[in-house]
Amino acid sequence: MRSALILWMALCGAAHADDCTAWGRPGAVLFQDDFSKPLAGWVAEYARTPGNVVENRDGRLVMDVDGGATVWLDRPLYGNVLISFTRRVLVDGGKNDRLSDLNVFWMARDPRRADLFTRSGKFEDYDDLSLYYVGIGGNRNTTTRLRRYGGGHRELVAEYTDGAHLLEPDHDYRIEIAVYEGCTRVRVDGNTWFTYRDPHPLTSGWFGLRTTWSRQAVDDLKIQRLD
Repeated sequence: MRSALILWMALCGAAHADDCTAWGRPGAVLFQDDFSKPLAGWVAEYARTPGNVVENRDGRLVMDVDGGATVWLDRPLYGNVLISFTRRVLVDGGKNDRLSDLNVFWMARDPRRADLFTRSGKFEDYDDLSLYYVGIGGNRNTTTRLRRYGGGHRELVAEYTDGAHLLEPDHDYRIEIAVYEGCTRVRVDGNTWFTYRDPHPLTSGWFGLRTTWSRQAVDDLKIQRLD
């Protein structure tokens, strides 16, 4: 039954991909960060307990946490945009090292509050938002999923469980997320993993780097207008 479900979602994803054929051209840079200075322009939500750290270190944003953490860009995005960054899951004996949960939120909005930044970092705190979510190597590196949150539901758009779409330790992944004319796309190391035409597209909202119980590093982040 599960194999049939995954096949069905893959076929649906292919149909969505056929609908999303134009992605514009990268234009003006809206924001960029090489994380070489003290962390600024971001809002971090995580448990401030001993040993948990979210900071810029050695030219990278480091999330080293024993629970959930979301690091939000402190300004919303609008319209057609391209988000790109490099990200690594560090696994070399650190106390929080766990090969899991390279996650991202984008176009996030809180339908009940103007202020988005009211949460603790626990994953379930975000269930009531409207947003797109990709979880690469979730569930202890057994699933990679695209979801669309809204109205209290977390719609599963598509899923992979094969090794080619799961995490490798200490690998620098180049992630690209595009939002263009009602479609969103996730590319990893130049390969398209997810494409989705949303019948009710999210056209503005906040971007957040997300993880759960791991140590990860982010570098070379750029957000551009798609023309």
